[in-house]
Amino acid sequence: MGSTLISLDKVNKRFDNHHVLQNISMQLNQGEITTLIGPNGAGKSTLVRIILGLLTADSGSVQRGANLSIGYMPQKLHIDPTLPISTCRFLQLADTSHQACHQALDSVAIGHLAATPIQKLSGGEMQRALLARAILRQPNLLVLDEPAQGVDINGQNALYKMIADLSKSLNCGVLMVSHDLHMVMSATDQVVCLNHHICCHGRPEQVTQNPAYIDIFGQTAIYAHNHDHQHSVHGEVLDADGVHQHGEGCDHD
Repeated sequence: MGSTLISLDKVNKRFDNHHVLQNISMQLNQGEITTLIGPNGAGKSTLVRIILGLLTADSGSVQRGANLSIGYMPQKLHIDPTLPISTCRFLQLADTSHQACHQALDSVAIGHLAATPIQKLSGGEMQRALLARAILRQPNLLVLDEPAQGVDINGQNALYKMIADLSKSLNCGVLMVSHDLHMVMSATDQVVCLNHHICCHGRPEQVTQNPAYIDIFGQTAIYAHNHDHQHSVHGEVLDADGVHQHGEGCDHD
């Protein structure tokens, strides 16, 4: 585990008379992937905004590393369909060089789409473009809000592997917010289960056995396996040529 990038100690936040966050204590560390999960309305967005510095906690402390640099990937982004802007130019709106934009697009394997209008990208390509924008300045913390939203099963596997690879190559910490539990659990180091307070946290295999987690999500199987095959959009196993393999499935640990 690397150095601590952000440390929250007994953080509280309320809106009017509603306690949104209660007594939140957690750390985000360099080189570690943390996944934040919880039901709708659990306070995940509020917690992320406090981590990003967009909201101030009512009480408690938020300590940030001296050289903290954050790259943020939003859950979704609406772009006017009539706006004439290429994928590369979209990245340049972050006030960075043409070369840096191309390097970031290459890092997420869509360098060939640099001149493509941003509105023409598929769901998976758009998520990669947003990820490229988040890593432009080589941050030491990536905050990714539902990074696989709108991406099919094959694309999700590839995207989560890419995030893990970027965490290593940039030597950065990652905070992911996600509902893709069975996918994300096998691609994270630490899980924080939030429901206004931290219900449980720890390694994925520990959290999924915790009664507080089971009470919210039920019994969720997690797995980690090497993909020497593809999945259809319905989760069926396909061979190398994309043909459905009848009667076959993944051998999940």
